[in-house]
This record gives sequence, C-alpha cells and structure tokens, in this order.
Amino acid sequence: ALLDRPSPWRAAVIISAHPGIESEKERADRRVSDQAWAVSAITSEWNDFLNAWHAQPMLAGASPRNASADSKLAHQRRAIAQSFIDWSLGAQEPLWERLGKIRIPVLWVVGERDPKFLALAERAVNRLPSGRLLVAPGAGHRVPWQTTDVLSAEIAAFADRVLGM
Repeated sequence: ALLDRPSPWRAAVIISAHPGIESEKERADRRVSDQAWAVSAITSEWNDFLNAWHAQPMLAGASPRNASADSKLAHQRRAIAQSFIDWSLGAQEPLWERLGKIRIPVLWVVGERDPKFLALAERAVNRLPSGRLLVAPGAGHRVPWQTTDVLSAEIAAFADRVLGM
C-alpha cells in the first residue's frame, strides 16, 4: 500500500515485517510449509496446532497463552487455514528493490530478541529515504504484546514529530 501512487499515507509504522523472500526456491519452500500449516489448522486437534505454532523459535519467549482467546480462535479455523495460503510470504513478490520509492517517514519496529527480523529491519531501513529503526528492548517477534507501553509512547512521539499530532 505504501508503494501505491498516489499514496494516501503521510507516514507509516511497520512492525516485525518481512519485505519478501528473494529466492524463488525459498518462496516455493515457504508455500509448501504454509500449505502444511493450513492443513494442520484444519485437521489437527486445535491445542496441538496452537502448541506447534507457539513452539516455533521465532515465537519463543512470547507472551503467555490466553486460553480464552485460543478457544475463540478455534471457531475461525478455516479462515486461519486460508490465511496461510492467501498471505503466504512465499506467494508475495519481494519488495526489496522498491523500498527506496517509499518517500514518506517510516518507523520500522522490531524486537531486540528477534534476530532474523532485526537483520531484515536493519537492511530495509537502510533502503528507505525517510526510515527510522526502533528496536524494542526486551521484545521478541510479538512487539505490540510484549512492550505495549514503550511501543505506544514511541509511536505517539513519531506521529507527533512527523505529522505534528
């Protein structure tokens, strides 16, 4: 959306994002992996699926599970499964070469305990003409849930600085 012309945005905050897998083979592998997650979301016992999802290294040390939220999600299994297909990183074109065309101020947020996405964020921000990196202290991949107060304050300061809010 930030690359659309004309852009409706005056500034943006991007949190724990991936600008795209550059290798076609790696994208194909990711589509296969996401297809397996989709099948698991439908066919596995719901708690087994969630346990497997939350056990991924990227999500290690994340916020504690919420049993009430987990049970509510069970009613959306099909939509969740479909999201693995529709939103697979393997189905998306990489945006690395186009990041420099984003002219608006961008605050790119990543957790300090998320080394993969920290490296991606550092690389991405270097391509943005008006990009700023915020490394959330103590956070992993789920920054909004792990550092809510810090993140809120930083986003408010960013909005005030770039939009005069």
